[in-house]
Amino acid sequence: MAPYQPSQAELDRRKIVGINAETVTDVTSTDYPGHYTGEDHSWDKNQFEDNFQVKMYKNEPLESSFSLIGIDAAVSNAFRRIMIAEIPSVAIEKVFVQNNTSIIQDEVLAHRLGLIPLKGGKEGLLEFLKWYEKPADGEPGFSVDNNTILLELKVECTRNETAAKGETDPLKAYHNAHVYAKDIVFKPFGSQERYFRDENTIRPTNPDILIAKLRPGQEINLEMHAIKGVGSDHAKYSPVATASYRLMPTITILKPILGKDAEKFARCFPRGVIGLETVTKKDAAKKGSGYEGHEGEVKAVVKDPMKDTVSRECLRHEEFEGKVKLGRIRDHFIFLVESVGQWDGDELFIESVKILRHKCETLKRSLTNMVR
Repeated sequence: MAPYQPSQAELDRRKIVGINAETVTDVTSTDYPGHYTGEDHSWDKNQFEDNFQVKMYKNEPLESSFSLIGIDAAVSNAFRRIMIAEIPSVAIEKVFVQNNTSIIQDEVLAHRLGLIPLKGGKEGLLEFLKWYEKPADGEPGFSVDNNTILLELKVECTRNETAAKGETDPLKAYHNAHVYAKDIVFKPFGSQERYFRDENTIRPTNPDILIAKLRPGQEINLEMHAIKGVGSDHAKYSPVATASYRLMPTITILKPILGKDAEKFARCFPRGVIGLETVTKKDAAKKGSGYEGHEGEVKAVVKDPMKDTVSRECLRHEEFEGKVKLGRIRDHFIFLVESVGQWDGDELFIESVKILRHKCETLKRSLTNMVR
């Protein structure tokens, strides 16, 4: 007996997570075998290739936004977690304090320095720079030019003799009253000069990050070693400021919303989600449309549901009861990825795909060896 094939309308209905005034419904995935009697939902490669889509909305070096459509939540979340915790980046690991007379304790200062994101030439960071092998307990570390970046911070606060008498602004009264990330100096050695020079030099992503405030007589003099790591070891190695996704909202107007109600309805959503259009003669002539006799009035239409934050504000007003239905598409994931500078936003996603593929190949080999 051939498996039962539901209609396209029924399949589309199953993809929607219902958003109600007080509840959320249909949250369980229904696309796995055995969920519906008589239906075959086994995974099919050709069907997946036909349905899967990637849509890019924004692609900038520090920020990218795109959609993955027709994919399971587990796989989508795997990409997000890999971008946060498994893509390597360079951060300050060791701080050797020669002199610190600021009010910030050595440990706090070292922690703050470690969280400053760094950037530099991609060829040097991704290809030349290798993993630093941490020594065994009691053994000295082994730092070379292809696994360690050397940085230096030397700042001393002194009085500005040319400042006006009675000046209260410390930035005018003193030299180096504030210590910024731009004061960190890269000290190349070995072959690093070839990969990290000119615009490719190692430097903080944001030079205006405030590290400390000094007053005359106070000084910070230290040396730093930056190495390659991953976010699962420490958050400072995470290459993203944020990597998140949300489900695509859906807004269905069941009955016409006209006039003042249409204007109020539009205000229930972020700007650009709902548009106002004029009821045309053709709309008013269509029987059963609900626009009969309303030619020339304004009506509410869904313009861009992606901008909606699903606040459910429209469900709190009696005049819209039964006229609108809210939901989210369960297999449409809208990603927002903010890079800290070492990787471009779109490169992070491509790299996460490579890492997940490598994980799958490793698991496949392990299973094959286990069978043998």
